[in-house]
Amino acid sequence: MTFDMLIKNAKTRRHDTPVDIGISGGRIAQIGSGLSGPATQTLDAGGNLVTESFVNGHLHLCKVYTLAMMDDEALSAYVDGGMGGAMTAIELAARVKEKYDETWIIENVRRAATLALKYGNTHIRAFADTDTKARLEGVKALLKAREEFQGKVEIQVVAFPQDGVVRDPGAETYVEEALKLGADVVGGIPWIEYTDADAQEHINRMFALAKKYDKDVSMLIDDAGDPGLRTLEMLAVKTIQEGWEGRVTAQHARAMALYPEPYYRKVEALLKQARIGIVSDPQTGPLYARVKDLYTAGVAVALGQDDIADAYYPFGRNNMLEVAFLAAHLMWMTGRHDLEILYDLITTNAARALGIQDYGLAEGNRADLVILNAGSVWEAIWNHEAPRYVIKDGRNVTL
Repeated sequence: MTFDMLIKNAKTRRHDTPVDIGISGGRIAQIGSGLSGPATQTLDAGGNLVTESFVNGHLHLCKVYTLAMMDDEALSAYVDGGMGGAMTAIELAARVKEKYDETWIIENVRRAATLALKYGNTHIRAFADTDTKARLEGVKALLKAREEFQGKVEIQVVAFPQDGVVRDPGAETYVEEALKLGADVVGGIPWIEYTDADAQEHINRMFALAKKYDKDVSMLIDDAGDPGLRTLEMLAVKTIQEGWEGRVTAQHARAMALYPEPYYRKVEALLKQARIGIVSDPQTGPLYARVKDLYTAGVAVALGQDDIADAYYPFGRNNMLEVAFLAAHLMWMTGRHDLEILYDLITTNAARALGIQDYGLAEGNRADLVILNAGSVWEAIWNHEAPRYVIKDGRNVTL
């Protein structure tokens, strides 16, 4: 058999001994021992771990590197007092959008996307504020970056009404305009509205756009220290009512950490019925979704970078191994089995949460892979180094 690329001496998470991986036409053609045949390019993994490339289920890409433009007031409000001031933090952080302009946003986006490529993060669900303050400046920058990084980093652009829909009249129109420009996903943040009725109206309006333009939905849900927040339940019920099962993702859901056990179990059942993916970002706030419980229940739960040097988080490198490393400490998932779960949350489970098709280290799937500087998942998360090689659609795109 002739291959476009042949990876030799690869250790995988599914094979007890090293294997070879043959790639043709951008897909994994064959996995086995001692593969032979001509190959345009041969890479020697040297017995190191080869896995799927990484998936970042949540990044506010229009906001990256904007912390230098602000004081620390919003950052403090977001994390202090058990996240009771999260809404205030969002209102304070909105001030940066007075300066929004595609010309400087795109430079920041390119910097962050290049880091993603360096660290083998080839799929990003990228949120762009789409409201009466940001207008379409962030969306336009992300759409431009999506084209520039095509074939290297897949950027799913989310039209995201950060300041609400009911409380920000006109935001809904901007979201629809973003979809007309080519945004991939309808966003939302219903918990930011002032009443439950307005939160439901927010969800209803965004679903109407999703159905009109046949788009997936991705919403920031219950991102505050309030066990009374219920927009995750609202989102799940609406998903089932509209027949949008498997097409909806919820980011954060931090209030879940405070739910009474009977209510949590009801919500978990609804999530499974609606096939909603949950993306948690434990490194950016003191509360986080019940990741391990969700994983055990079979919910498509994932990890996200969330922020890079903005008003909500001062760090970040678009390095999903680093995110897993931080999550291991914050959630006390430090056993070897736990580390394997964390690795799923930045690869296979994350792809499932985002509805990425033909993903995974299996014959017939797209050849989106990393060859690591590590022989095990434990070592990979421990050191969280850039991969030796990054492969996207069967091409070596390593920086």
